[in-house]
Amino acid sequence: MIIETCSYPRAAVIGNPSDGYNGKTIAFVFSNFIAKVKIYETPEIEIKPQRLDGSNFKSIDELVDAVNYAGYYGGMRLLKAAIKVFYDYCQKENILLDKRNFTICYKSTIPLRLGLAGSSAIITACMNALCKFFQVDIPKPILANLVLSVETVELGISAGLQDRVAQAYNTPVFMDFNKEVMKQQSYGNYEKLDHTKFPPFYIAYRNSLSEGTEVVHNDLAARFKKSKPEVPSAISKWAQITEDFKFALDAGDYKTMSQLINENFDLRKNTINISQGNIDMVELARSVGASAKFTGSGGAIIGTYKNEKMFNKLSALFSQHNIEIFKPEIVTTSND
Repeated sequence: MIIETCSYPRAAVIGNPSDGYNGKTIAFVFSNFIAKVKIYETPEIEIKPQRLDGSNFKSIDELVDAVNYAGYYGGMRLLKAAIKVFYDYCQKENILLDKRNFTICYKSTIPLRLGLAGSSAIITACMNALCKFFQVDIPKPILANLVLSVETVELGISAGLQDRVAQAYNTPVFMDFNKEVMKQQSYGNYEKLDHTKFPPFYIAYRNSLSEGTEVVHNDLAARFKKSKPEVPSAISKWAQITEDFKFALDAGDYKTMSQLINENFDLRKNTINISQGNIDMVELARSVGASAKFTGSGGAIIGTYKNEKMFNKLSALFSQHNIEIFKPEIVTTSND
C-alpha cells in the first residue's frame, strides 16, 4: 500500500520572529504550493532523491543557479533527519515499531529559501507519512516540537517554532510561547483562529532574494545571547503587536490590522539587518497603500489590501519588478 501525505507553506501574519524567543505570533498555511511525501513497503530502506538533490550539472552556470535557488542541500537530509527523530521519539516513548522497511520520496512546489517554511513542510509531511505507515499517533504540539528538532538539533539550523505549529494544526493559529508555559508542558498555548475574520491578504516574493533562514536567525540568536538591549525590547513589542492584532481581528478592525503589519516590519527593520532588495519590495507594496511585512525570514512578504482595485495596481507594479504575487488559499481543515 502506498501512503501519500502533504504539508503546506506557512505565512507568518504577525509577531515573527518572536516565536524563537518566547514571544507570540499568528500564522496560517496556504495551499497555493505543496510538499508531498510518499512511503511504501520495500525489502530495504531507500530514500529517493528529487531533482534538487542531484550532483550532476551541465555547466558551472547551472551549478551556481541551483545553489542560488536551493542552497547547498536538497531535501534528502531533511528526510534522513526526520526518520531518525521519529525513531528516537518512538524509542523514548516505548512505542514498538514493526520490522517493515520502506521507500520514501518527496516532491515540493514551495519556493525555496524565501521564508515560506518549505523545509519544515517536507519534514512535517515526512513525519505524517511515518506515523501513518507505522500507525503511530503523535499529538500535534509534540509533532511540532519534533519537526523543529529535526532542523535545530539534528541539522543545526536556527529556526522558530511557529512554522511547525501551523503546519501540524493545518489551520490558522494564535501561538503564545510563554517561557513558563513552555517549561511546564514543553510547548506553548495554541488557539485556532477563524479564517473568515482575516482581512484580504496577498503574498509576494522575488526568487532573486533567496537566502537561507539561518542567515537571519543565527544573527538574531547571537545578539540575543549577548543581551543586546534592543533585541528583548523588540521581542516584547512583537508579542504585544500580536495581542493587538488578535484584538483587532476579533473586532473586524481591518485598518488596525494593516497598521500593525507595517509596525511589525518597521520594528524588524530597526532591529535586524535587512537587504535593500527586501526593503524595496516592502516599500513598493506600501506605495499603493497596501501593508507589508515578511512572511518569514525574508524573500517573501505578506500584507493586506483594501479592494480589488488596489490588488490589481499592486500586481501591475510588482510585475514591472519581476515580483510574483498571489492571493493565499488559506488551509482551514484542522488535523484533528
